[in-house]
Amino acid sequence: MAKVVVIYSGGMDSFTVLHRAIKDGHEVYALSFNYGQRHVKELDVARQVTDQLGVPHKIVDITAINELIANSSLTSDAAAIPEGHYEEASMQSTVVPNRNMILLSLAIGYAVSIGAEAVYYGAHSGDHAIYPDCRPEFVQKMNDVSRIANYEPIEIAVPYLHCDKGEILADGLAMGLDYSHTWTCYNGREQACGKCGACVERLEAFASNNCVDPLAYESTT
Repeated sequence: MAKVVVIYSGGMDSFTVLHRAIKDGHEVYALSFNYGQRHVKELDVARQVTDQLGVPHKIVDITAINELIANSSLTSDAAAIPEGHYEEASMQSTVVPNRNMILLSLAIGYAVSIGAEAVYYGAHSGDHAIYPDCRPEFVQKMNDVSRIANYEPIEIAVPYLHCDKGEILADGLAMGLDYSHTWTCYNGREQACGKCGACVERLEAFASNNCVDPLAYESTT
């Protein structure tokens, strides 16, 4: 049984990745980051899930990076959360500069320290147009670096790199996963807003699978 680290945000993609790693027989260590996002609702959900699964889980506070990295609508109250489809230019305001390189570097260090063989994260094809650090070329180059950065080569595993969100959801549904135990909305209110890019893409994924999202929404129009 291989030991692996899963970068786990509490969202539906990383929730599926977490269970895919478990399903594939790995010994999973979940790793979440508080990087100064507007709310920590995803992290609360992540904690609940890992507690239920009995999976070792660390939530690491790296909010100090916001002294260097700013101007994303995900980490600054000064910028409004954009609404609409992910492919619209306005969604670029949700980019946190260099986020995945930072998170992967920390996760790789953690993997080395606990003797894990791989780090899993949930980049997918729906992110490629907007997020440079979710694109296949980024993953390949990071994988190359990860294999030589330490005495122990660590693989970066991205099981859904060439899948869209609907295909990720389809795999999760085939595993019998309950997506009420996830949070995707960029807003941290009692119910998901139904209007931000994350909500719109999530709802489209459920529609493409002819399923109803178990989360409650303020609006789905």
